[in-house]
Amino acid sequence: QVQLVESGGGLVQAGGSLKLSCLVSGSIFSTKAMGWYRQAPGKQRDLVAIITSLRKTTYVDSVRGRFTISRDNAKNTVYLQMNSLKPEDTAVYYCGMYGSSGVEVWGQGTQVTVSS
Repeated sequence: QVQLVESGGGLVQAGGSLKLSCLVSGSIFSTKAMGWYRQAPGKQRDLVAIITSLRKTTYVDSVRGRFTISRDNAKNTVYLQMNSLKPEDTAVYYCGMYGSSGVEVWGQGTQVTVSS
């Protein structure tokens, strides 16, 4: 069974940086698109960025130019480098593995808190 484990969240001041990691168990990682999502209190879970198996990336407008998604297939890991963080980036961040019908496997989430 595939499992996703996020790490790297924490408390940071506005303008600071964090790098999230998502370790994926199993041997299918390199063939799958991966995404980072976030969910703020009382809000729905929203897409942040996607990286395909061919390393094509897509970002939502609110993070483009500040966040970078990347992957290391040798380490079965997808990353989210977050720079110039803002208080509105505060959320629980989840990674997800895509299948034929969208995200099929989720991680447990990691809290990111940006203080003003």
